[in-house]
Amino acid sequence: MTLETEVEALRRVPLFRGIDETKLRLLAFISQRARYADGEHLCNQGEEGDCAFIILDGEADVRVNTPEGEKVVAKVGQYAIVGEIAILCDVPRTATLVANGDMEVLTVSKDDFLNLLKEFPEVSLEVMRTLAQRLERTTQDLAALKAGNSAA
Repeated sequence: MTLETEVEALRRVPLFRGIDETKLRLLAFISQRARYADGEHLCNQGEEGDCAFIILDGEADVRVNTPEGEKVVAKVGQYAIVGEIAILCDVPRTATLVANGDMEVLTVSKDDFLNLLKEFPEVSLEVMRTLAQRLERTTQDLAALKAGNSAA
């Protein structure tokens, strides 16, 4: 994959919607490309987060530990960015990511991601919007789960 192909892929990531090509080119340049085989772990719940992942191709299961064992709670696919919560909040990884088939990703280091947010406030705004949407979905899921448990 060339730098131009990576820039085109980054342009399709909702988080980077509206970011000009020069900034996308910089992001592609500072990122590292990695491949993961089916079943390979990108990261594990509880680990220190040192990078975020931008999925260029493929899909991963998002798994969390529960009292009943590990559960798949979501799937993430092409053009998603994941792993940013750990690097933004300095908390351990909140989930395990496991390749569901072959994957190709860009990894962005914690320092580079934070510098990107400082340099380009419009990216910071999109990150906040994305995280707020995830929080809203989680809140709705918890409310539905609680309603289901109280009905039982």
